[in-house]
This record gives sequence, C-alpha cells and structure tokens, in this order.
Amino acid sequence: MSPVLLFILGVVFVAIGIAVSIALHEVGHLVPAKLFKVRVTKYMIGFGPTLWSKRKGETEYGVKAIPLGGYVSMIGMYPPNKDDGTVRPSSTGMFQTLATEARSMAHEEVGPEDANRVFYRLPVWKKIIVMLGGPAMNLLIGVVLTAVLLMGFGMATATTTIADVSKCQVAAGETVDPDSPDCRLTPAAAAGLLPNDVVTSFDGKAVTGWDELTEWIRASAGREVSITVERDGAPVTTTVTPVLSARPVVGVDGRQAKDDAGTLLYQDVGFLGIGAQTELVPQPASSVLPMAGENIKQVAGVVFNLPARVVGVAQAAFSEEERDPNGPISVVGVGRVAGEVAAMEEVPLQSRIGALVGLLAGLNFALAVFNLIPLLPLDGGHVAGALYEGARRRVAKLFGKPDPGAFDIARLLPVTYVVATLLMGMSLLLIYADIVKPVNLFG
Repeated sequence: MSPVLLFILGVVFVAIGIAVSIALHEVGHLVPAKLFKVRVTKYMIGFGPTLWSKRKGETEYGVKAIPLGGYVSMIGMYPPNKDDGTVRPSSTGMFQTLATEARSMAHEEVGPEDANRVFYRLPVWKKIIVMLGGPAMNLLIGVVLTAVLLMGFGMATATTTIADVSKCQVAAGETVDPDSPDCRLTPAAAAGLLPNDVVTSFDGKAVTGWDELTEWIRASAGREVSITVERDGAPVTTTVTPVLSARPVVGVDGRQAKDDAGTLLYQDVGFLGIGAQTELVPQPASSVLPMAGENIKQVAGVVFNLPARVVGVAQAAFSEEERDPNGPISVVGVGRVAGEVAAMEEVPLQSRIGALVGLLAGLNFALAVFNLIPLLPLDGGHVAGALYEGARRRVAKLFGKPDPGAFDIARLLPVTYVVATLLMGMSLLLIYADIVKPVNLFG
C-alpha cells in the first residue's frame, strides 16, 4: 500500500474517532438529562446547516455541516424573564438585551405541561451530573482506549537483543564519518558485538532486562568487564571497557530533560555503543489507571499553561522558531500526526495501530480536561454556575432568608461571548500554525 494511501487512512481513522468521541460526549449529557425528565429537543453533531436529521419521540437527532463539536438542546436552560415572560425593553443595554433574548429563546418551546421538565428547575446535584456527563464520557473513553492500548497492543519495551552497534565514539551534538581517521571505535564495535546478538550476561551477572543492563554499563566506565551474547544459538563471550561519555538525561516523558533555562541536560556515564530492539509487551490491568492518570496530568499541565503556550505557538508560527512538541495543536495537526504515523512503513502495523489508539485516548483526555475549565460556554462553566447556585441557597437558608431560586446564568453571557471569541481565535491560530509550522514529532 502506498504511503499516500496510508497517510489518508490514518487521517480518516482519527477523524472518525474524533467524531465518535464528540457524539459520545453529547450522549453523556443526553442520557442523564432524559433520566431526570428534562425535555431534550435536539441532539446534534456539528454546527451550521443540518445535513441529516430524524425525530424520535420528542428529540430531533441529526448531523450538521461543520464537524467541530456538537450540542444537546434542553428546554429552560435559563430561568424565564422576571416580567410576564416577554422580552424586557432594550434600554438596559446590549448585553442585558442579549441575556433577555436568551431567556426568551430558552422558553420558546416550553408549554404548560413542561413546568417541571425545564433544566433550570433541576436540583443543583442533577445539574452538575448532566453537565459533567460529557467530560465523564470522554474520561471513560480515554480509559477504555488506554486499556486497549496497554493490554491489547502492549507497550514498546526494550529487549536484551541488540538492534544496532555504533561504530564511532561521538561527542554530544557532533557527527563523525565512520570511514574517516577521526572515527574512534566504540567499545561495542571494538569487541565485535553485532546486531541481533542477545546479551545474556554482563560482568558475570545474568542479564534479565535492558534497563538493568544499561545501569550496569553506566556504572562500569573505564573498567574491563566480560560480556556474553547468544549469536545464532551459540554463546559468545568477550570483554568490553565502557568509556566515560556525556549522554542525554532522559525525563519521565521519554524526552531529553532540560534545566530551568531550557538547556538540554547531559551526564557523564559509561557508554558501550549498543541500542536495543523493542517489542510490544502486553501490560497488566493494574497499569491502565496509572497510565491514564499520567496522561491526564500531562494534558492538565498544557491546559493550565494554555495562554503562555498559545503565545509560544503564535511566536513560532510567525518566526523561525521551532514549535514546542508538547504544545497544543489543532484538529489539523492531529490529523497530520495520525497520517504520518500510519505512513511509517518501517514500523510494524500493530505498533502503528496502537499509536493511533493511544492518540485517540489522549484526545479524549484533552476533551475532558478542557471542558472542565470553569468558564462558559464550556461544561465547567455550567458546573461552576450550579455550584454557585447551591452555595447561595445554602447561605440564604443558614441566615433564614428566602430561597433566592435558580441562578440566572444568562447574566454571564457577556463572558460567554468573550470566551467563545477567544476560543475561535485560538482554534484559527492553531490551524494556521499546523499548516505553516507543523509540530515535528518524528525528527
């Protein structure tokens, strides 16, 4: 299969995955709303003109032209206008008028029989469940996909089989022609070690794992030690003397660590000049939640620092700076990464599919965390409004005052419009950056 076709298949795979994730996110809102007897008028995937819809019961289900999200319409999202249900005069100001109109629109389909089926009449805890249903669904999808990745496909794990043997000793950041007089043989090359050799013992100790072997090599700089490998089914023993060399310090994310000033970190350790072959090793169920938690932690870090990271993306997009590989990307960038992964013919198919599954898991964790930001129009904004409503009702009861009723979240519409505008601007910036200065994840 051609690389171009593989690229397209990767993009399609992730596009379908994103669409399904969005659809299930909205199901997370739809199901509890219906369980709590709120009348749901629409369940839509996408925005803009409707491409297809079908009414079932009291709800219209459909797909719209712009696949950048979805929504569930529930009657009575805002309390009604305090007058007689009509729109107040517009002399109170533009934003007040918008809020009044929003309240009126929220009650356009409310009839006398719906008095107890409007969203704003729900108890606070039910409102929170409805609004958390979407992010909770994305978290669940992320955990399930993580389980599929770890337990089904497995994690790439270094084996004790040698994948490659470096010929020359090279200082960090330098290159040496293997055929030039400047090439000093690495200890592994000098000892005659070969790719596909399986290391069985080092310095008289049985080797059971690559990480263990690496630690022994690093601690043996300048000391001659014995090493035994299995080659073509027969043991071969020789001696090696690891050299002291500056090697990258690798962080928990698998990337080279940096100091506070952003300088790449190195440490002087024993170096042999061999690399390990990897294979996918299925992981136990107990590894799923810790891995999911680590992914959520990384996503939360990106979201927490989102303004600064978006500024960094803008600087890179309009300059010669490189993009931060750990920074935010748009759906365009996600599609490009998926296509590049799928087109890597040198990587086993199982590994490529696993990488795409992991990408979808990360996207769902990102959707969950991002939607929990306590700002409208995000789900977290509605949760914050419900919590405020519960708090002021409790305070009123504590001081013997009348119940203040449902919190009129329509008052926060000015904030909603500002946030929505910023989110749209951020999305356009990320899409532009992913086109002109894409993130380089694969060198």
